Amino acid sequence: GTGTSLGDPIEAQALLATYGQGRDVPLLLGSVKSNIGHTQAAAGVAGIIKMVLAMRHGVVPASLHVNVPSSHVDWSSGAVELVTESRQWPGVGRPRRAGVSSFGISGTNAHVIIEQPEPEAVPEVAAEPESFPASAGGASVALPVPWVVSGRSERGLAGQAGRLASFVRDRGLSPVDVSWSLVTSRAALEHRAVVWGSDVDELAAGLLAVAEGRLSGVVSAGRRAVLFTGQGSQRVGMGRELYDVFPVFAASFDEVCARFDGLLPRA
Repeated sequence: GTGTSLGDPIEAQALLATYGQGRDVPLLLGSVKSNIGHTQAAAGVAGIIKMVLAMRHGVVPASLHVNVPSSHVDWSSGAVELVTESRQWPGVGRPRRAGVSSFGISGTNAHVIIEQPEPEAVPEVAAEPESFPASAGGASVALPVPWVVSGRSERGLAGQAGRLASFVRDRGLSPVDVSWSLVTSRAALEHRAVVWGSDVDELAAGLLAVAEGRLSGVVSAGRRAVLFTGQGSQRVGMGRELYDVFPVFAASFDEVCARFDGLLPRA
């Protein structure tokens, strides 16, 4: 749901009235926002992706960061249950089905029902995901992958790249496996480099360029900023209360506006 005291009860009551009546098995209710946040225009497709994966694995994912269902919803009016812990998809003697709702701006709503395909219609997953199918010439096309290395200093980065280049040669390692390990098991330090390649030799050559100081970069800590998206859903004057109440916001707003004075045309 939207995560608001206004929107969630409306959505939940609609589901209770539509799907929650005359059921022996409760409708299981979850929200993709609890998993990945608000994706705005991609909210609907994010929900579809989540449910397709849930069907494939036979698991109903939990809605995170909620322990007690909202008191603003009359949960006794139908058989709908909020999923607060992941569970196996219950068997009901038919293909799995799920409804995905996307509630947009100003009542632009959509709802789609998706159903598990027949077993024979499920395509086999390729054993080697790092290659495309055979091309017109008959040879498979290898996908490039990134190898990420980092260090506390330029010297540390160069040394890390050189050691990795020496380690991977002639070991028959999968570029995808090495890429995964570098991203998930190594610290992301200040001095970083990324090399791309389709095979170990190409990637090792990139690592040698890093080791020789020909490819690197420094990542700064940065500072947090808040930006209104400008995607059209805001109202006129929506920042006025912030401006009136918070001096820091008002000063920053004035500073930004002063930078644009004389640069932007005015009607």
